[in-house]
Amino acid sequence: QAQLVESGGGLVQSGASLRLSCAASGRTFSDYGMGWFRQAPGKEREFVAGISRSGGSTVYADSVKGRFTISRDNAKNTMYLQMNGLKPEDTAVYYCARSRSIGVVRTTTSYVYWGQGTQVTVSS
Repeated sequence: QAQLVESGGGLVQSGASLRLSCAASGRTFSDYGMGWFRQAPGKEREFVAGISRSGGSTVYADSVKGRFTISRDNAKNTMYLQMNGLKPEDTAVYYCARSRSIGVVRTTTSYVYWGQGTQVTVSS
């Protein structure tokens, strides 16, 4: 069973940058696609970015395209989300997750394991 632990969240001003990390336990990290999701108060959890098992394919939500970059280091069992140009509407709890497949998927039901989340708050 995989365990995922996010870190790197915090309180920043609009326009700032943050880098989230997701450390995974277990030997199967590199066998599956991974993703980042977020959930703001009163809203449903939404897809932010996904990456294939090799890191060769990535997909982004339109709302973050051009500002966020997802990456992974399979040797370190770690995935990252570099967030630049943060906006107040990016405020949410950010979750990393491991999917059931090797490619990139957007739907929450395609993900098997989830982290506990890390809070990102962007002030205006």
